[in-house]
Formats: sequence, C-alpha cells, structure tokens
Amino acid sequence: MLTVTTDFIPGAEFEVLGIVTGSTVRAKHVGKDFVASFRTIVGGEVNEYTEMMREARSIAMDRMIAEAMSINADAIVGVRYSSSEIMQGSAEIMAYGTAVKFK
Repeated sequence: MLTVTTDFIPGAEFEVLGIVTGSTVRAKHVGKDFVASFRTIVGGEVNEYTEMMREARSIAMDRMIAEAMSINADAIVGVRYSSSEIMQGSAEIMAYGTAVKFK
C-alpha cells in the first residue's frame, strides 16, 4: 500500500474513497516507567518512551492500512499522526489519511 504525506501523487489520477484511521493506546509497565522517571532526573533521551511511541506509530499505521485495504484502496494520501494523553503514563497514537483508488 502506497502511503504519502502529500495530498497528491505526481502523475496519478485517483478518486477519493474516504478517510481511514488506525489507532492504539499504549502504556509502559511500572518497571520501565520507574526507569524512565529516573532518566528525567539525570537527563538524556527516555529510550523506554521512544520505543513505546515507535511501536505505537507502527501499530496505528498498520491498522490504518488494513482499513484502507478493506475498502479496496490503492493508496493513502495526506497521512498524518496525532497523539494524546489518555491518562498518566498512557497515550493514544492515531494515524489517519485519505484512501484513494487510482483511475
């Protein structure tokens, strides 16, 4: 599945099928959360959360692509991510875009 952040694909004509989304809510377990909170004291990258967010983006993207495939889309244009805190220590990551069918 072709996914692009642009609103068009150079040289391609397509019809819009609609918005597709994929999301996940992720939280770290207490042990890694403790290590991450310690790291905020000493400074540096918080690898535990970096990895959690990378995994979450991948899951959200896979779910968005699956939704696009279910409506026989050829590509997704205008792909974006958003995130929001659901509760302390957990976040929702959403991938969304416009599913299109090539003419």
